[in-house]
Amino acid sequence: QVQLVESGGGLVQTGGSLRLSCVASGRLSSGDAMGWYRQAPGKQREFVARTFSGGITSYSDSVKGRFTVSRDNAKNTVYLQMGSLKPDDTAAYYCYAAAYGRIYWGQGTQVTVSS
Repeated sequence: QVQLVESGGGLVQTGGSLRLSCVASGRLSSGDAMGWYRQAPGKQREFVARTFSGGITSYSDSVKGRFTVSRDNAKNTVYLQMGSLKPDDTAAYYCYAAAYGRIYWGQGTQVTVSS
């Protein structure tokens, strides 16, 4: 069983930065994918970024160049460094881990970007 707990959300002005953290309890291997999705009010949950085996990362086009996903395997933690934030980035951000043949989700952390 894997449990994920996010932190680091909050209110920030346009152009500002935030760093989200997600700590996983339970055993994960460095090859298991971890990453982030987000969901804005009235919209579907959408992919943001992920990292997996060998430190490979991928990003949605909407955040590429502004967000950086990273991982500390020793701490079982994945991070999302967000910069140049826009009001369109306002959403609940969810951490996920793909392990043991299923997807685990965190409870979400709210990010609000004011204009």
